[in-house]
Amino acid sequence: MQRINDTIRVVPIWLIYLLGVLPAGLLFYQGLSGALGPEPIKALEHEYGKLALQLLVVTLAVTPLRRLLGLNLMRFRRAIGLLCFFYVSCHLLVWLLLDVQLLGQILADIVKRPYITIGMAAFVLMLPLALTSNNASVRRLRGKWRSLHRLTYPAALFGALHYVMLVKGFQLEPLIYMGLILLLLALRLPAVQRLRPA
Repeated sequence: MQRINDTIRVVPIWLIYLLGVLPAGLLFYQGLSGALGPEPIKALEHEYGKLALQLLVVTLAVTPLRRLLGLNLMRFRRAIGLLCFFYVSCHLLVWLLLDVQLLGQILADIVKRPYITIGMAAFVLMLPLALTSNNASVRRLRGKWRSLHRLTYPAALFGALHYVMLVKGFQLEPLIYMGLILLLLALRLPAVQRLRPA
């Protein structure tokens, strides 16, 4: 594992950002060129949302991977978290600007449709995380910064629940995301951590 960690250590952070945003542009181009099927706006919205959930799972996995396997991805965690917020924002913007478009309808959907209410709650919880993901905020907030960033946990749960609730009928994929997030959160419980082998 040390060799992998040594290799990872030389990977520049900017490369993570660059590789992370590439799918956004590619998906948008596919939407414009008709490669996303008969409903490109819905497909784009869906793909951005799934990428956000995948990055959220990776963000939550960073600490357990270090503790359980010794794989150290800590220096990439901020970049992965910000990329997650980027895709959540893309998901939301496609819904607001390309899908619904009407302010009255947007507000009515937020109030009347529970899966949208929960999705918006997840976005609101992620806002302070994105705004304080910088060194100046870490220094200014000190111990409160860590407490604030525990908002990641309810945001992750709401994000997964949003996906589970919006699909029609039984679908396995949203349940897999929910299961992974519940597992990664459970690994943080003190009682579970005490069960780890020495």
